[in-house]
Amino acid sequence: MADMRKRQEKSKEWAAKGHGEYQEVQSEQEFFKAMKVMDKHMAAIARKHLETKVVKINAEKSPFLTERLKIWMLPTLALIKNEKVEDYIVGFQDFGNTDDFETDVLEQRLAKSEMLDYEWPAQRPKALAGPAKALRKGGVDRTGSDEDSDFD
Repeated sequence: MADMRKRQEKSKEWAAKGHGEYQEVQSEQEFFKAMKVMDKHMAAIARKHLETKVVKINAEKSPFLTERLKIWMLPTLALIKNEKVEDYIVGFQDFGNTDDFETDVLEQRLAKSEMLDYEWPAQRPKALAGPAKALRKGGVDRTGSDEDSDFD
């Protein structure tokens, strides 16, 4: 029953955002609203974190880089360190699947990937907290014997 309510609430939220309708996009600005949201946050981060170089590319005008960096969805942040892609932030899924998030949440996500220096608050926001990592242990006999037969 709770799942049904949750799905119904999500459906209402999507309907309010225009999902479920076939609409014509009236302008490029409307289509690239997500890019403007990310631009705003990244500009603030670039001013605040001088230790990190922040650049942006126009995917339409840079097909080689877009393909080379494996950018398939906008917005995508390719997190590059020492000329190597270390991580990606694709869309807004790391931020609760909403474009209404604080710059601080993006800063924390970038810090999690070691892209900038960040003073962590006592409590992380829900968007980054996530489940604790589970470590698998065991399964390997470390006695030095190569024998691992079940046919003894």
